[in-house]
Amino acid sequence: MTDLPPAPQGRIIGWAHTRFGKSDAPDVETLMAQVTGAALDHAGIPADRIDGIFAGVFNGGFQKQGFAGALVALGHDGLAHVPAVRLENACATGSAAITAALDFIGSGRGRVALVVGAEKMTATPGGEIGDILLGASYRAEEGCTPGGFAGVFGRIAGSYFQRHGDVSRELAMIAAKNHANGALNPFAHIRKDLGFDFCNTISDRNPRAAGPLRRTDCSLVSDGAAALVIAHPDTDAPRAIGFRAQRQANDYLPISRRDILEFAGARRAWAQALEQAGITLDDLSLVETHDCFTIAELLEYEAMGLTRRGQGGRAIAEGVTARGGSLPVNPSGGLKSRGHPIGATGVSQHVMAAMQLTDEAGGMQVPGAALAGVFNMGGAAVANYVSILERVK
Repeated sequence: MTDLPPAPQGRIIGWAHTRFGKSDAPDVETLMAQVTGAALDHAGIPADRIDGIFAGVFNGGFQKQGFAGALVALGHDGLAHVPAVRLENACATGSAAITAALDFIGSGRGRVALVVGAEKMTATPGGEIGDILLGASYRAEEGCTPGGFAGVFGRIAGSYFQRHGDVSRELAMIAAKNHANGALNPFAHIRKDLGFDFCNTISDRNPRAAGPLRRTDCSLVSDGAAALVIAHPDTDAPRAIGFRAQRQANDYLPISRRDILEFAGARRAWAQALEQAGITLDDLSLVETHDCFTIAELLEYEAMGLTRRGQGGRAIAEGVTARGGSLPVNPSGGLKSRGHPIGATGVSQHVMAAMQLTDEAGGMQVPGAALAGVFNMGGAAVANYVSILERVK
């Protein structure tokens, strides 16, 4: 594709977010109810103005109840007759729901959409969680990977070490950075600065998880929900965050069909989004990226163009991606500290970026944030979404 379409018309005008972690909420229905009304209130939009509901829930066996699109209205009676649909795209499920809402508004089929992402994971036994998450891989070839989805990324990390050398120290720096940032985020699953030494040392509390990855290199099993109200530009609202760009690029599902260390789909999505926005990385104030594992964040540095291939460790070692660096990455703490309730993650990333652009991020605020990049991926860089956000009101 050479000629990119114009950026989406829809604007984020309100949001809500639960704290991520082990929630007392018994199910996805309850989690979604916690953010639905709050997002409408934040946007100043009554329920009767919502034209479409887009629910992002991975599920995959976490709960027996399906039909998540229809569950949203159970938390707000005014939404009972609004058309609703559930989206799923592995760990990029939340971004898939956002993209559908933007297309809905851009097509003229509706003017105001409600996007809700949620997941209830912690009630599921650990062994079952690993198998459920392998559903985001190609089971025919990767379904028996020891360690589940962590094992998939453990193998990716091992391949990176073989090709480019041991970057355990740099991965620990990424983990420490994100935990230090997450300590400032009231919505984060773990609000504790673990420090570099703890993240870099194998111990009873930080054992090997898969391949060269330690426990601190892996994101958290979390419950949580987040919601966005997205509206046509002429909608009256107290604030508005525009999509300067929004792109999706896919890659082969089987790792055997590609060079996994290239993260080619992520690279393509970033290149197209920057072109669509008419900017370079130097123009961004911050990035919220998909650090399901620290090796993923390192590979994403390379895919977005911060460094050449094989040199992603330089971005963290030289302080480029630190809070005070030239491009802060995951000032919210990322999935590593904030948590990773699958269906909520993409929506949460956009909420975190929107808070930065409206100067509502509190202790995690990046001073003068004007343009934010968001990268959310499904599977091992299979479904790749990039948004470039800016405040327009």
